[in-house]
Amino acid sequence: MRLSNYKTNNPVFSGYFWEDQKRASKKMTVLGIFFKSLFCILVIAGITGYVWKLSEDGMSVRWFTLGGMLGAIVISVIISVRRHWAPMLVPIYTIAKGFFLGGFSAYAHKNFPELPYQAIGVTIVTFFIMLLLYQTRIIVVTKKLRSVIITSAISIMVVYLISWILSFFGIKSYLWGTSWFAIVFNCIAAIVASFSLLLDFDYIERYKNRAPKWKEWLATWGLLATLVWLYVETLRLMQKLAIRF
Repeated sequence: MRLSNYKTNNPVFSGYFWEDQKRASKKMTVLGIFFKSLFCILVIAGITGYVWKLSEDGMSVRWFTLGGMLGAIVISVIISVRRHWAPMLVPIYTIAKGFFLGGFSAYAHKNFPELPYQAIGVTIVTFFIMLLLYQTRIIVVTKKLRSVIITSAISIMVVYLISWILSFFGIKSYLWGTSWFAIVFNCIAAIVASFSLLLDFDYIERYKNRAPKWKEWLATWGLLATLVWLYVETLRLMQKLAIRF
């Protein structure tokens, strides 16, 4: 079966992710994705630290958070439509995520100093646990599992989007509170984010040494999106638990 006829189900990767395979001389490799992902993570960490310091110096970083979030969303949409722009746009996406996480983490640190560090630790541990489960085939990524993860992820994003829109009309959603409903929903979102890593691993393994070299940036984008989502859900859950208990 031709790779160009294969449709991916990953919510981050586009439906035509693997087109034009034969045109590229250099192929996508795991090592290439690793170095690109490491570079992006270091950039995010550096920007996050800078914004964090601004917050500690008394500067409001609210607009960094909002601007970074909206910027990342817009860039993601553009990458989905113009996939060949990924080598240029993913680094910009990384910068936007750095500003978002800097403001988001600074707010959490101000109220709960240890939580951001703990959330980072949980995210790293979860990443390696999911990688181990995938490599040992304790969890096998089947078509049914893909469908469940993707459906769950899309549903969660739609709920968040609706809640965010309603907030502009003064309607406060229970998702942002500390009720048991909000905590359970947060737990589910964190679990779905964790399992989304399996989709990233699956597609990287499926198409390593096959896809064009430049598509390493698309794979990097997918991993970054999932890791940031997992970190955000973990930190939000920890905040809610800390407030409630």
